[in-house]
Amino acid sequence: MFSKKARFTFATAIIGTMLALTGCNGGNESATSGKSEQKPQASVPGDKKVINIGLKADPPSLDPSQSNALVDRQVQNSIYDKLFDLDKDGNIVPVLVESYEVSPDGKVYTLKLKTGITFHDGTEFNADVVKFNIERNREDNSRRKNEMSFVQKVEVVDPQTVKIELSEPFSPFISILTDRSGMMVSPDAVKKYGEDYLNHPVGTGAYAFVEHVKGDHVTLKKNENYWNGEVKIDELNYKVFTNGTAAVQNLKSGQLDFIDDVPTKEIKGLENNPVGKVVAESGMAYQGFYLNTKQEPFTNKYLRQAVNKAVDREAFIKVVLDGYGAPANSPFGPGNLAHGDSDKVSKPDKQEIKDLLDKGGKPDGFSFKLQIGTSPVNEQFGAVIQSMLKTYGIQVELEKVEFGTMLENGANHKFQALQLGWSGRPDPDQSFFDFVVTDQPNNYAAVSNPELDKLAKKARTELDPAKRKGLYDQAMEIVHDESEYVYIYHDFNRFGVSKKVTGFEYIPDGIIHTQKLDKQ
Repeated sequence: MFSKKARFTFATAIIGTMLALTGCNGGNESATSGKSEQKPQASVPGDKKVINIGLKADPPSLDPSQSNALVDRQVQNSIYDKLFDLDKDGNIVPVLVESYEVSPDGKVYTLKLKTGITFHDGTEFNADVVKFNIERNREDNSRRKNEMSFVQKVEVVDPQTVKIELSEPFSPFISILTDRSGMMVSPDAVKKYGEDYLNHPVGTGAYAFVEHVKGDHVTLKKNENYWNGEVKIDELNYKVFTNGTAAVQNLKSGQLDFIDDVPTKEIKGLENNPVGKVVAESGMAYQGFYLNTKQEPFTNKYLRQAVNKAVDREAFIKVVLDGYGAPANSPFGPGNLAHGDSDKVSKPDKQEIKDLLDKGGKPDGFSFKLQIGTSPVNEQFGAVIQSMLKTYGIQVELEKVEFGTMLENGANHKFQALQLGWSGRPDPDQSFFDFVVTDQPNNYAAVSNPELDKLAKKARTELDPAKRKGLYDQAMEIVHDESEYVYIYHDFNRFGVSKKVTGFEYIPDGIIHTQKLDKQ
């Protein structure tokens, strides 16, 4: 049976510590592969336990420092351990860290590390490794640079103790270490492979890298020396299925054991099939599309507002998602510290939209091009938006684009409108700052508002949860006025799981956690 319910305690986790999704498909790149440092372990024929996981896109990068897609994290989470992680209730828990202390002023974090842990290539995990990883994530070419911008100094106190000094208090710091900034990579492997490290990833996780055939699959093998409990599966194969219906058919036939994103219209059929089940629970993600403030027609704020107001969120969820979603008007879903009135939605008001078109100088409507992913689900996304906006004289041309190209177009602002969502994070800053502050890496819409920048920066340094929420409330008033992103819904994580699989535990981060899996 599936569970269709909200399940969040992130605000609690953030208070306790003082504190990417895309629905797009992967590109068919030429077949290349990177090989692991370890040779695959021999196994007795017939005894080998293999789990096959269907992914909706090909992972662009297995290097946490260079990664910016949810699908990357599905694979990375099996290769790398993190300093911290989330438990099944959404609370932040130590992983590679034994314990930690925060100074009274919130500027110094002292981490005591666990001992006896080695990487897949034999490198020892210690304080020098943590220092290396944090400093690597601070480099100019790292996608983690902004997350680590408050780090002023990393000091190795002793082999198992590292002290991290911040320039000022930074509320999301521990939360950030539950994600890619907290994934520990082998310094020796990075030095050996340089820029090609993404094809030779080495972590301390339950599974070691074997190969990545672009556009087809990623293969991992059991870490025989895993420090955190027995690994029962010998091999993981992450297989690319850009068509969700095809993935479901492969689950039913036994060719797949997991699907990372079951199409909502396939849920009932899968539930009624004797071989599979669905785990459908609310997560942290949001979905929608960007409006490029630097390209016509969306240099005009009133036209952006008209598009934003013309989308009927509740109708969209009913038609496209069969109800498996929550209407969104912000990046902050239920349970998030910053969730509140800013996320409320209203039905489109025809007169209000007409007035906005008049103010924007387009009383008879206008046209624009929306870039969408190539999967059937994304085509439906585009078709529904197209139909809704046509009602108000706004003509939408749909352009299907491969996932990797969409990310490039977003980063380079090469679009009028772009369908990309975000898988969400526990702390509100991680779903906000990089997306709305001037010149930040995920600010694909190129919005630039000094007051918004000021509020977003102040919210990250405020340690009082109630005051932080107030700052986000103020910031969202500006975001709604700018309308540079059309928030449509907060997504449900919808995993398809073979009934032969045991040991699966749902974690509300959108990731299929593989460490404890077994198979009958």
